[in-house]
Amino acid sequence: MSIIKVLIVEDEIIIADNISNALESLGYNVLEPAINFTEAINIIENDKPDIAILDVQLSGKKTGIDLAKVIIEKHSFPFIFLTSNSDELTLNEAKQVSPSAYLVKPFSKRELYTSIEVALYNHSQKQKVFANNQIEETNSLFLKVKGVYQKIKFNDILYLQSDHVYIEIFLTNSKTILARATLNEMLDRLSKDFIKVHRSFIINSNFLTQISSNTLKVNDAVIPIGKKFRQVILEKVNYM
Repeated sequence: MSIIKVLIVEDEIIIADNISNALESLGYNVLEPAINFTEAINIIENDKPDIAILDVQLSGKKTGIDLAKVIIEKHSFPFIFLTSNSDELTLNEAKQVSPSAYLVKPFSKRELYTSIEVALYNHSQKQKVFANNQIEETNSLFLKVKGVYQKIKFNDILYLQSDHVYIEIFLTNSKTILARATLNEMLDRLSKDFIKVHRSFIINSNFLTQISSNTLKVNDAVIPIGKKFRQVILEKVNYM
């Protein structure tokens, strides 16, 4: 089994070093700590951590909560919030992104270890549950909706939109289905007809009717195109 890679995102260098030393003594592979949102994104994309410890308040405009949203939407690994206060406003904001755990400064090495191991275990169980909630077929899947397995044909899906820890599935019959998952998790289970066109959208290319500079149409729905996804879209459709 590979050693767990941990990313620390903390703008107080002494605290980051103390956490790093504690984690290394516990046998974890500690990546170079990040002090802000931008550094953290670069490390995540290059080093692929297994778990992150995020200070809620970071230097700069972007917070640990903003970083957590990116992790949920694009990377899907567990994260723990680190905070020096537990005021109601901070907790309410943090709860919106469903962190695996909270650590309130100061904390012990034992608390740190327990939080990481519980977060990793719960995340692995969540992945198993998500997989078990779906029975894949060639042209459809069964998705657990409100406790009942519902068959969804790929040809009935227009597009999917991310909504924090949920996705909304828009169907050809004008109905929608809400499921707890990330776009990347769903993309892995859909057919090659489905294309991620924006960090918050996946479309069924069979219903793609128009592409412009920064939007496209799926039937009558207007969907934004992310800059980095445009070339991929053009490569996957019969574009002349």
